Amino acid sequence: METRGPLIVDVRRASLEDGPGIRTVVFFKGCPLRCVFCHNPESQKSGPELAFAAERCLRCGACAGACPRKAIDLSWPSRVDRARCDLCGECAELCPAGALRLIGRYWPVDSLVALVLRDAAFYRHSGGGVTFSGGECTMFPDYLQAVLQRLKARQVHVAIETSGAFDYDIFAEKLLPYLDLVLFDVKLMDRAASLRYLGRSNERILDNLRRLLSEAAVEVHPRIPLVPGITDGKENLEALVEALRRLGAGDVQLLPYNPLGLAMYPQLGRPVPDLPSGFVKPEREKEVLEMFREIVLAPD
Repeated sequence: METRGPLIVDVRRASLEDGPGIRTVVFFKGCPLRCVFCHNPESQKSGPELAFAAERCLRCGACAGACPRKAIDLSWPSRVDRARCDLCGECAELCPAGALRLIGRYWPVDSLVALVLRDAAFYRHSGGGVTFSGGECTMFPDYLQAVLQRLKARQVHVAIETSGAFDYDIFAEKLLPYLDLVLFDVKLMDRAASLRYLGRSNERILDNLRRLLSEAAVEVHPRIPLVPGITDGKENLEALVEALRRLGAGDVQLLPYNPLGLAMYPQLGRPVPDLPSGFVKPEREKEVLEMFREIVLAPD
């Protein structure tokens, strides 16, 4: 897939939450981590995936008739025999209600650049730009570099959202020269907890953050996702604050827990993680924020 380019899950326009100003956010498909609390699980695997939303199904049978592999049966609750499905996408093309959807589309570099530049006027007037997210956009440095070069030639502000699990030397050579902002997620300090909840050690992530903060001439904003019972405990937050101070971070952003990704797991034929199904209640959110404030203001 890398030789042709990555798949894109979505291109979301008019975002106000992924960097300064009005932004277009490009979600890449593929990530080296397997965070159990991922709110974009459809962006984890780099290949295409078929999603089925049962509540939209009209039971019209168009999908079953179109499938060349006979991998769809209306009598099955999940409709799709994923072991037989070859992800050709013919069923999704004929589904009138969008119950079946092939996730992941390849965009040639020039086509993607042309799409995001439709909103160039909004970027200029709001101080916005384009944010590349995922998944993990740094998994595809050659493709992303080509896109970034074209955008910087048009003086577009560019940001990335990253888990930090990248090869720093490749990142520094191919991507860093074209970036204006790095939104860097740090989730857990304990190595065993990282292996359990992220699927990978956090050593490279923390070392990459250290190098970015000490070596790179780019704005870096660390962010901590607050996941109930996993990242929002006092011990983890204290360790993260201590590490960020030691690394020289100027600020940190707290990201509220987002449960919306849980609905995607059954659509992809995957088990749903054992996580809260609702947003954090205001009183608990206030409690965590107050605890974090006390940690930050505590004397060294």
